[in-house]
Amino acid sequence: MPREHRKRGKKHKKAPDEQYPIQAEYTQPEPEEPVQEESSEGPSWIVPAQKTQEEVNAEAPFGFVDADVKAYFRTVDVQIRNWQENEEESGGGGGGDVDPNEQKRLFFMAALNEMHGKEKQLATDPDCSVILERMAHSMDDFVRRVFIDSLAGSYDILVRHRFASHVCQTFFNLAADTISRETKGIMPEVPESTEEGELRTLTQLVLDICEELLPDFPALVTDPFASHVVRSLLLLLSPNLSLSEDGSQSAVRSKKSAAWKAKQGQMKSVFDDSKGKGKETLRSTPASFRQMAKRFVEEVRSQLGENETRAMVANKVACPGLQMLLEVEADQDMVNESGSLMDRVTAGLITTCLQDPTADVEESDFLGVLLRDANASHLLEIVVSRCPQDAFDAVWKTYFKGKLARLAHHPVANFVLAKAIERVSEGQLSDLFEELPDTWQKLIRTSRTGVLRAAIDRVAALGSSGFSISEAVYSALCITEPEDKALVVPATLSLLPLPEYRAALANQPAQERPPPHGNRPTHAPQDPLEPKIQGSVLLQSLLRLPEPHNQFVIDSIHAISVDDRIRIAQNSMGSRVFDALLDSPTVPAKMKRQFVMDFIGHYHTLVDDKLGSRVGDRCWAFCDTYLKEKIARSLVAQEQFLAGSFYGNFFARNLNLYLLQRRPEEWRNLQSERKRTQEHQQKQPIQPPPQSKPLPEALVGDERKDRRKRKSRPEDEIDALFNEKLGKRIKKAALVDDIPAEPTSVKSTKVEDQGLEQILGAIRVAPANTGHMKKKRRG
Repeated sequence: MPREHRKRGKKHKKAPDEQYPIQAEYTQPEPEEPVQEESSEGPSWIVPAQKTQEEVNAEAPFGFVDADVKAYFRTVDVQIRNWQENEEESGGGGGGDVDPNEQKRLFFMAALNEMHGKEKQLATDPDCSVILERMAHSMDDFVRRVFIDSLAGSYDILVRHRFASHVCQTFFNLAADTISRETKGIMPEVPESTEEGELRTLTQLVLDICEELLPDFPALVTDPFASHVVRSLLLLLSPNLSLSEDGSQSAVRSKKSAAWKAKQGQMKSVFDDSKGKGKETLRSTPASFRQMAKRFVEEVRSQLGENETRAMVANKVACPGLQMLLEVEADQDMVNESGSLMDRVTAGLITTCLQDPTADVEESDFLGVLLRDANASHLLEIVVSRCPQDAFDAVWKTYFKGKLARLAHHPVANFVLAKAIERVSEGQLSDLFEELPDTWQKLIRTSRTGVLRAAIDRVAALGSSGFSISEAVYSALCITEPEDKALVVPATLSLLPLPEYRAALANQPAQERPPPHGNRPTHAPQDPLEPKIQGSVLLQSLLRLPEPHNQFVIDSIHAISVDDRIRIAQNSMGSRVFDALLDSPTVPAKMKRQFVMDFIGHYHTLVDDKLGSRVGDRCWAFCDTYLKEKIARSLVAQEQFLAGSFYGNFFARNLNLYLLQRRPEEWRNLQSERKRTQEHQQKQPIQPPPQSKPLPEALVGDERKDRRKRKSRPEDEIDALFNEKLGKRIKKAALVDDIPAEPTSVKSTKVEDQGLEQILGAIRVAPANTGHMKKKRRG
């Protein structure tokens, strides 16, 4: 009712419950509240999504990092990144007596002091864990031992953590060099401390960590966060695995993890390696590590059954760890046993071969499916390469023979077949060439040349002349006429059969052909005649064949015009073919010499490119003194062109045309001496760097000061002339009379105040000025 129509009078008094209905509603408990929640949001047993105490403890099992501490370590990360990105400036930075490594050492000591007591919290923090990984590369052996020891007793939790697991993995990867030095008896100096107790060696620390993880090791292999840590630990315990350095990195990190790690910037030490610990070339491992790796395999055998082991093969998380366990098992000579991991994976194949080596093995549907699985095929590659010979013969007879044409064309199984071809016998290799005469062309068209390349490499390894590789290549490229054999190299590089290669060549004339791939704009369409990486690898394998069998490839290279050779040499894929031609021991020296001489008159065009200059350097290194002089004299008219070329300028330095034109005999002697030195270095085996005993700290300081003095004051011809005629100069300070003389303290003790040393160095003057000032004071 509007205010103006209301009547005046006494208001009606209501009861207390009616007067304050809202208060009465809240004061009285209402049991209908959970019923209302059930009717509107669901049953009463559904709990709203909120973090429980267990989830919070799982994210930070040792507590959260303080905000101020996290901000401090962010500044530490920024400083380390600046040092790593500006390594050249920081490495030679500072002036005079300022040592950049000393500044970095003091900075790291402050960060390590702040880290003390907070290692576990920092390792489980999403931001600080990456900073710890970056700092780990700059830690010395003693600091690494202290950090790893501070996490002792908690590794079962840390390796399962999302962020701390990567910290553990990084330290396990870096521990190999430290353990190698400990095995050789090179131990860092440990300060004596009665409060902290005795610090264990890193070798003992790793063994204790393995003892801590041993009971739950099979569960760690299947854990999504601990699996990569387990693989790094197995690689540390068994460095003799067949995995290469690059392969080991891909085995312990997925593609997604490696891409994320690449975005974090450089991960390397900020200290100068020449003054630091350096990098070990030959690593040594204690015998106890092999025993511990064997215990890991035995623990998996005892805790997992056959079905559980086979279930790990199809698991994307557990399969890489099982691959590493198979490698360790083969390295420990534990494969040829009944009930081994490889026996379980192959459905009892090894047990059958142990009972009767000549018995026919029944084909298993499990292995037939895994042969075509993208994830499990990597494990089968290890099986066919590391299984006993009897088991491999059974696998070849059961799963490969008679199916080679279908497997070679399969997008996944062809990798397993290529790995199996690397260890076949001559009889099994003959089965391959009998079944695949009509399949080579399909492999070229689909760019799946792994089987053909593996067959070529196996023929080269066996040295057998009973297999015609040239016929297989001609069949793959559809070459039937003798005059078409000269097109083997360009057609193989582009991975096009001869009819398609000629069609592409006719549609794209030579004068309109785009520049090499390195100089082609990104928006330009791909050239069908551009060299492919599969074709380049295939030609490199063909050039490593024995001498009679690689002749058709050499003839095809000589049939290519010089302009096309230069175009191939200036391509990232094609240049590798010419490198293989010059490096292959099976290619006759006469053919190599003819290849180098064909470029005479065109070397200035060849080296006017980033990749072409590298091929030119290879040709120059192969030549003898006579051929070098012939090439150099042909480039005298192009001296100005080479000087103006960015890449040709580097090639011109090796020519030394100025010395050749004025003192030819001295130029020849110089080239002969360089050639002998180069051959001597190639024949001399690589020796590990000698380990020298550490010098006392006082001597290290004096030696560093003398080195800086000699480096900062190079002796030139004028200084040498004055020293010879007038004697060595003696520099005196201008205010030498005003400074109290303390000869014993200056010579025997180390100067503590660096600022005073810089002031004394700044006021030094030349000898002539010194005499003038002394004369002025005497007056």
